Amino acid sequence: MDGYSGDVDSDSTKQQERHYYLLSELQTLVKDLPSSFQQRLSYNTLSDLALALIDGTVYEIVQGLLDIQHLTEKNLYNQRQKLHCEHQGLKQDLVRKHKDALQSCKSHNLALLKSNQQAELEALEIRVREEQRMMDKKIVAEIDQKVIDQQNTLEKAGVPGFYITTNPQELTMQMNLLELMLKLQQKESQSGIL
Repeated sequence: MDGYSGDVDSDSTKQQERHYYLLSELQTLVKDLPSSFQQRLSYNTLSDLALALIDGTVYEIVQGLLDIQHLTEKNLYNQRQKLHCEHQGLKQDLVRKHKDALQSCKSHNLALLKSNQQAELEALEIRVREEQRMMDKKIVAEIDQKVIDQQNTLEKAGVPGFYITTNPQELTMQMNLLELMLKLQQKESQSGIL
C-alpha cells in the first residue's frame, strides 16, 4: 500500500509542478496583451487556465477547432470565388451577346437595342449584387455559428473564460485566451515538453 501512496504523491507533485510552470508561463505571456485585458485576467483565472491545460487535452481540442475553422474558412472562400467566377462568366456572355447583336443590328433599331442592352446589363448587375450579398450573409452566419460551436466546446471542456456570447469585449477576451494557449502550446512543443 505504501508503494501505491508514493506513486500518487509523485503524480500529485508532478501535476503541481506542471501547474506552477504553466501558470508562470501564462503570467509571462499575459504581459504581451493590452493592459485592459491584463487587468481582466486575474491570478485565479490564469491558475484555472493552467489547471485546464495540465494534461494537454485542451491543446488537442483547440487544435481540432482551429483545423475545423480553417477548413470552414477555405470552403466558404471557395464558394465565394465560385460565385464570383459564375458572375464573371455571366457578364462576359452578356457582353458577347450584346456585341453580336450590335453587329447585326440595323441602324434604325440601334437606339432601341442599346437601351434594351443597358437595361439587361443593369438587371444582371442587380442580380449579381443581390447574390453576393446573400452569399456574404450566409458566410457571416456560418462563421458566427462556428464561433458558438467553439465557445460551447471549450466551455464543456472546462476552459475558464469560455461560454457562448456575442459581446465584442468578451469575444476579444476569448480570442486573447486562445492566443495565450496557442503560444504556450507552441513554446512547449519547441522545448520538447509536449
